[in-house]
Amino acid sequence: MLTVDYDRFGLRAGDLLLDLGCGFGRHTYEALARGAKVVSCDMARPELEAIRNTAPLLIADGLFDGQLLHQQVQGDATQLPFDDNTFDKIIASEVMEHIPDDTAALDELFRVLKPGGTLAVTIPARFPERICWKLSSDYHAPAAQGGHVRIYRESELREKLQGAGLDPTVSYRAHALHSPYWWLRCKVGVNNAIEDNWSVRTYHKLLEWDIVSAPWITRAAERLLNPVLGKSLIVQAQKSPLRTERSGSSKGRAHVGT
Repeated sequence: MLTVDYDRFGLRAGDLLLDLGCGFGRHTYEALARGAKVVSCDMARPELEAIRNTAPLLIADGLFDGQLLHQQVQGDATQLPFDDNTFDKIIASEVMEHIPDDTAALDELFRVLKPGGTLAVTIPARFPERICWKLSSDYHAPAAQGGHVRIYRESELREKLQGAGLDPTVSYRAHALHSPYWWLRCKVGVNNAIEDNWSVRTYHKLLEWDIVSAPWITRAAERLLNPVLGKSLIVQAQKSPLRTERSGSSKGRAHVGT
């Protein structure tokens, strides 16, 4: 289930992509399938290990070329272990809302993005997110350890991107069918197991069916509802080719092979 629309993102074969906050690799695998080189970066080691273990199986199934560069790097978004001007494209999906110092993270994304490169940031959209926060204090920080620490307005995110030296461009929303699911989970107890509640369990099965089968009726419904109910907001930004670079030492940073 992708949040970033790769066609709007403009990812091309041969591009070097940083998948920041990669989780279990949904954006990583799609990028590899499109012929991009990928660095999957996350603070959580189990997710990186899962990607490392799953990738050979997907290569064997022919999803992507096993010769493509694919590295897994454990790292902090506010202190990225990469050289300046490394990546053609960056995806930071559902990351910024977890980071107390999001300004530092955006500064780092600017630093490691090549001039002319594109960044796609995805965050919880304000309207669905506010309902989740009102329904359950367990959904967000401080009750949820490592949980969401803020609710963004799109204008706020755009201002912070500009403050980091980036030029915001297009925006859109995704995953409208997931908003009611999370409202329902917050209402009945976000920390309860999915199987414990019939309505949550049933809705979860619906979402699984939608992801696997992609039937036209749910795809059409989501396209219609996304502008209002889309759970995720995606904002793209570019780093101008003429942008003056910030100075910074690359000492102790990971080298990304090409």
